[in-house]
Amino acid sequence: MIRLDKLRMNLPGFTLNDVDLHVREGEFFALMGSTGSGKTLVLESVAGLTRLDSGTVTIGGRDVTTLPPEARRVSLVYQDHALFPHLTVLQNVMYGQRYHGIDKEEGRREARALLDALGLSRLEKRKPARLSGGEKQRTAMARALACCPDVVLLDEPLSSLDPQFRGELRRTLKEIHDHLGATFLMVTHDFTDAMVLAERGAVIKDGALHQQDTVANIFRRPATPFTASFVGMTNVFPASYERGCCTFAEHTFDGLPELPGWRKGFAALRPEDVIVGAACDFPSGWQVMEGSVERLEREGFVWTAAVRCGDRTMTAVVDRHMVLNRGLGEGSSVTVGFAGEHLHHMPEAI
Repeated sequence: MIRLDKLRMNLPGFTLNDVDLHVREGEFFALMGSTGSGKTLVLESVAGLTRLDSGTVTIGGRDVTTLPPEARRVSLVYQDHALFPHLTVLQNVMYGQRYHGIDKEEGRREARALLDALGLSRLEKRKPARLSGGEKQRTAMARALACCPDVVLLDEPLSSLDPQFRGELRRTLKEIHDHLGATFLMVTHDFTDAMVLAERGAVIKDGALHQQDTVANIFRRPATPFTASFVGMTNVFPASYERGCCTFAEHTFDGLPELPGWRKGFAALRPEDVIVGAACDFPSGWQVMEGSVERLEREGFVWTAAVRCGDRTMTAVVDRHMVLNRGLGEGSSVTVGFAGEHLHHMPEAI
């Protein structure tokens, strides 16, 4: 549905560098990256709001690289809503329909159906100044969908919402996507948004794509150390491979499944796959290391431990009962363990 080939844009101090991206028809795709990575520039390139130095944008098999935004059959929802302050909610939602040849009465029925689906029916006569942040965001989404676009572009759609509303709107957005069957391309730095909403995704850094894959593979099998670190696989260590063993953090592990063929690379573990305990706590066949707790931090309802093992520090999510009931603290001697199948391997360079 959306195909970007060799997109290049040169800006002062930044280059969008030969970006190739393919979003399939009807899927929900997440482009992930930190602030300043170039993800919104990619979104605006699809919408026709930025001028490319080179490359092509194809939507539905049609080359739209030189077409204006109104000729592309796409809708864009920005994180700052961009609602018209002098129009009511219903008028905002219906505003773009006139440019797409939609009959006014039919458009009104469609707009009200969207307001109902998004829980905004009682607010249709209000103006944006009297809406909450979540209500403004839902109004912006309804306006984008009311034009029956082939492609819906979302720029950090949930970032301005309070946590208690974010989950609810995620579910609503997923239901709308399933119902409409339109193609959704979302840019985000929020992992939960990507994991809940998207089937496939990509990671961008400094204007270049690092990985394009299923969201599950990006989080569980990242292609580069940067991608691993970005998606929260905080334990990434230089490793060597020899005679069926993997060595990192001054420990050599054997009996690991599916070891790669390269000699040098990186071994990585998600912190939730690393268990902290006593030597007797681990099942037979697990890989274990002795270590000392350097730091213990509380993050909401969970605890994170930084454990020094050999010449490296391993990050692990710790059960709160171990902290509260077993006296785990800084300086504690512990055993760190992980199942061999959770260890992920990456080559030195791709």
